[in-house]
Parts: sequence; C-alpha cells; structure tokens
Amino acid sequence: MKTIKVSADKTNAFVAQVEIGNEQLIIDESGLVEGKDTGPNPYDYILSALGSCTVITLQMYAQRKNWPLERAEVQLEEIKAETNNKEQTNDRRFKIRKKLKLIGDLNPEQIKRLEDISSRCPVQRSLEAGMVIQTILE
Repeated sequence: MKTIKVSADKTNAFVAQVEIGNEQLIIDESGLVEGKDTGPNPYDYILSALGSCTVITLQMYAQRKNWPLERAEVQLEEIKAETNNKEQTNDRRFKIRKKLKLIGDLNPEQIKRLEDISSRCPVQRSLEAGMVIQTILE
C-alpha cells in the first residue's frame, strides 16, 4: 500500500501539496476564500475517485463477460441537502448524484446488469459503508 503525504504551509494555507509515490498533485480550497483556483478541491478528488472506479469496474466486468461495452461514462455532482423540515435537518450526509452512460451494442439485460455493477465498485462501497479514521499525533 502506498503512503500519501499531504502538506500545506502558511504562505499558501488553502493549497495542499500531495505526494503519492513519485506523483505530485495540488488540492486547492482558495476558491472558497480568496477567489483563486489553482486546482481541484478535496471533494473533486472524492468524486473523481468514485467516477474512475465506476468506469474501470464496468469495463473490467464487460471484458470478462465479453460484452460489447465500448465506453462507460459517469457524470457526478455533489447534492446539497436542502430541507425546510426541522425534523430532517439531522441528515447532513454528503450526497452524490451519479449519472451513468453506457455506449455499445448492449442488450437490455446487459444494460441492467451493468447498472447494478456500477454501484459495486470498491470506492462506492467504502463511501457508503463509512470509514474509520484514526489520527495519530507525531
């Protein structure tokens, strides 16, 4: 398993430098505060992880079944929880809308099965199950 190192310093406090092995990424929250935008924000990466895991899972499944899936596309967006009902204000979970597009000469049964498989990628399962995060101060 890779170790990911993330850092931010006070000269650019809203921009994080990410190191994943030899790869380097930037995560930028300055758009919320300063109006700058030098890179994706943390939630963009969560949505990207879910989308990429979904389309890769679909392609792997279709190849294993020898189905004619030419292209799988996922459009993702964060859904803001808005309610005027005071009894429902406790549901503040992060919500995602995932729109799936399957391209290829697929029959209705294959399409339905791929729709089902699209919800079984490891990232989606982890997000839906929740995660335990242990913080250790060094």
